[in-house]
Amino acid sequence: MNKVKLSDRLQLLLDQVPEGSRLADIGSDHALLPVAAVESGKAVSAIAGEVNQGPYEAALKGVAEAGLGKQIAVRRGDGLEVLEPGEADCITIAGMGGSLIAAILGRGQALGKLEGVKTLALQPNVGEDILRRWLLNNGWVVTAEHILEEDGKIYEVLTAYPEGDAFGLTNEQLYLERVLPGGVICSPDMLLQMGPWLLEKPNAVFAAKWQGEIAKLEGILGSLSRSELDSAEEKRSKIRAQIKKISEVLECLPKDKL
Repeated sequence: MNKVKLSDRLQLLLDQVPEGSRLADIGSDHALLPVAAVESGKAVSAIAGEVNQGPYEAALKGVAEAGLGKQIAVRRGDGLEVLEPGEADCITIAGMGGSLIAAILGRGQALGKLEGVKTLALQPNVGEDILRRWLLNNGWVVTAEHILEEDGKIYEVLTAYPEGDAFGLTNEQLYLERVLPGGVICSPDMLLQMGPWLLEKPNAVFAAKWQGEIAKLEGILGSLSRSELDSAEEKRSKIRAQIKKISEVLECLPKDKL
């Protein structure tokens, strides 16, 4: 039987899963990730959680076709509701906005579903800063960040461990104000926005993402320029400051890496 082939984005997510994990993949769609995790030996067992009927049925089919019904449980439910506390030690969530992922984790945490979880591997489509802030405020330390482009879209993957299990790293150290090579001061807010690890080792995709963000902000600035309201002027000032800061950070990045 052919083993499942993952997209680069899902493969990068799978790479973050520790060997021998008991995996829970939330929003699993066709259960590609749990199937690949069990087939590769990365996971000894997996749960594929899906809230919508169509993807839930697709996940059931994918697991059955792989012959992995004993190792992978497919469950229908909202977010981490599909888990029993202590049932998984690694959770993956991909293909949603950062605010939705943060909400899923927050609801799950309130229900005790993050008990015993040692690794989070998360791929937000947008709102990475919102997700970083949730992790920071809830005792999770981002230990790795990756960025890639696939099919014309840019994706980030964040890996997080509970503070205390993060190889001695604390959030205080991670988000400590730092000075970039060109002398630009990077505040904790900028680190949350752009990614502390991505700023450490930027690449061409990272630069392209933030040049795209500057272009979007300039577009908003253009729209606001037609308004004479005081509130519009305040927004313009904030956006100009944001563009300036991002531009300064990009200017500091080592050109040989971009």
